[in-house]
Amino acid sequence: MENFIVSARKYRPSTFESVLGQEHITTTLKNAIRQGQLAQAFLFCGPRGVGKTTCARILAKTINCQNLSSDIEPCNECDSCRSFNESASMNIFELDAASNNSVEDIRNLIEQVSFPPQTGKYKVYIIDEVHMLSPSAFNAFLKILEEPPAYAKFILATTEKHKIIPTILSRCQVFDFKRINSDVIAKHLQSVADKEGVAYEPDALRIIAQKSEGGLRDALSIFDQMVNFTGKNITVASCIENLNMLDSDCYFRFVDMFRSGDISGVLLLYQDIVDKGFDGQNFVTGLSEHIRNLMVSIDSATQKLLDCSDATRQRFVQQAAVCGLPLIMKYLEIASEYEYRFRDANNKRLFVEVCLMKLAALVKNLQMQPQTASSAG
Repeated sequence: MENFIVSARKYRPSTFESVLGQEHITTTLKNAIRQGQLAQAFLFCGPRGVGKTTCARILAKTINCQNLSSDIEPCNECDSCRSFNESASMNIFELDAASNNSVEDIRNLIEQVSFPPQTGKYKVYIIDEVHMLSPSAFNAFLKILEEPPAYAKFILATTEKHKIIPTILSRCQVFDFKRINSDVIAKHLQSVADKEGVAYEPDALRIIAQKSEGGLRDALSIFDQMVNFTGKNITVASCIENLNMLDSDCYFRFVDMFRSGDISGVLLLYQDIVDKGFDGQNFVTGLSEHIRNLMVSIDSATQKLLDCSDATRQRFVQQAAVCGLPLIMKYLEIASEYEYRFRDANNKRLFVEVCLMKLAALVKNLQMQPQTASSAG
């Protein structure tokens, strides 16, 4: 059996140019290298799977490259680049603070720092999940950050910036990584699928991108899962089935029923959802998200905030026009309230059903209000 390499590793970026969705960071780093103004310590912050450790590795490789390209990219051919690519570099050290978080671990690192590189220009220390360091380890690490040797560079990565002590933050250049746009992820998945000979429906890859919530590593992991599940033929139906997601068409049907006041219809449709094993919390959250999308569809200026295919965007625009902004805002008020209160409900099923009945009765209640006011007068 061939050794299988997961897509997240196989297609891991090896140059700044190939990093997706973090141009504000890669451009800054390349300019710093070009101008010879590299900081002693960097702190890469952001959600999981968006490229923090990848950029740290690329930066470490680039500043030691012996034959940089004109656009500040590593050559991948010199001795330094080859040794790095083969995981044999003597100048680049990676430490996982989740499992090496004691003061003794940091003291060992400081001892290594005291020796200059035998070859190459810099010794680079990448510390992942740095927020996991113990208080004493942080204090020990602070000593070396205060007066590091010129040949030492530190790249810290964390998903929880707020846990880093201020004295460490003040000695680092801080880079905030952002979640990657679903369009960018979906396009990358198409490229991977084409290279791997995987058939796909474009909307299916968009579903995977949305499920990953802006994390490219998660998206590639889900992609591998779907390849195994479908036998290299990823469809919208297979994604919805395997990823426990509701089809957007389902929420469009609910809103149509709300408008027509079809209380029986929404209860029966929700029964189908329950029978398929979908979680009530995820359903209510998805309903609130759908109504939010209707709200931003009202104005052409905000339609760009929709994270969906062109066909689905058009459906949002059409349904929003039929509902109108006042009704959509009422829908959003009710759905958001029930989403917020869901966790405290004892009878989750009844709680969701009451929410749906309120939404379905809303149009009729609004129509009755002027008549009541007239009769009172």
